Amino acid sequence: MRPNRQQLIRSLFDEYIEMYSSRDNRLTHRFSENFSGYAGSSDLLVNNRKEWMRITRQDFAQVPERIHIEMLDLSLQDLADNLVVVTAFFHIHLPIPNPMLSRETARLVLIFRLEHKDWMIAHSGISIPYGLAHKGEIYPIAQLEERNVELESMIKARTCELAEANRQLEILSNTDSLTNIGNRRLFDMMLQTEWSRGQRSNSSLALIMLDIDHFKQFNDHYGHLAGDDCLKQLASTLSQSGRRAGELVARYGGEEFVILLPNIDKQTVLDTAQHIHQLIQAIAIPHADTDLGIVPVSAGVAYLQPSNQQNALELVRQADAALYRAKSAGRNCIRVMNEK
Repeated sequence: MRPNRQQLIRSLFDEYIEMYSSRDNRLTHRFSENFSGYAGSSDLLVNNRKEWMRITRQDFAQVPERIHIEMLDLSLQDLADNLVVVTAFFHIHLPIPNPMLSRETARLVLIFRLEHKDWMIAHSGISIPYGLAHKGEIYPIAQLEERNVELESMIKARTCELAEANRQLEILSNTDSLTNIGNRRLFDMMLQTEWSRGQRSNSSLALIMLDIDHFKQFNDHYGHLAGDDCLKQLASTLSQSGRRAGELVARYGGEEFVILLPNIDKQTVLDTAQHIHQLIQAIAIPHADTDLGIVPVSAGVAYLQPSNQQNALELVRQADAALYRAKSAGRNCIRVMNEK
């Protein structure tokens, strides 16, 4: 092909693409009176200039913003002095939040004919494998919008399901699997949270630490399944013992339980510990290897004002030391930090 003819054909094509991409209505004046064409989004063959002008304006009205043509391949053919053909393969990037169209390859065939010294578009055939557009559309925008609504609904449903799954997972990760009360992980988190809150509000924080006395003997005598039932009954009693706002009942480990009580005075802590001890005595879980014939518990009570001079673990240390004194005093009793 002669270089000047190749340059001519390419310039005709580039001018067409620029006007089409920029949605320039002057493109409609470039169609030949003897025009034929088709759009791949419909199943109609157009064989007159007036109808194609209407379709082009409809196209521009449907998507008035500039579109981006990503060229993949181009073929220029010089068929005669007054007839040239361009075949192009490209991706169309529409200014809508959906990449589906841009992943498909479109094919465009343009025939330019020299008419009265002007090169006119005698044929335009574009194949767009996007499925049939709705009536009044060039691009299947309605189909995309319907798909987007469906996807948004699906995403919303999946997001809710994921949020609920995460919520359930969070509950499971903070729950003791045997007793269904808080576990050591939850206690550690709440202890730090309430310690910080106590520092900010200048309020107190108390901890009751409970331990089942002679639990090894209980397991040896009744078996580990009975031991599990004993832990469950004790956990249930603790969780129903009159929960205050912010109070946490948790299994600390093995046969040890903790009750965290924020913003409470010393006397109320002692009354709470005695009430819990009485409730456990009242359920009277049989234990033949004890003097009372029922499962006894020892309790240690600690009471502190959170401050920067000490950390939250000091509360645990004080409660554990009080529990140790209760054990040393003969078990089945309550001891308070710094008291004999």
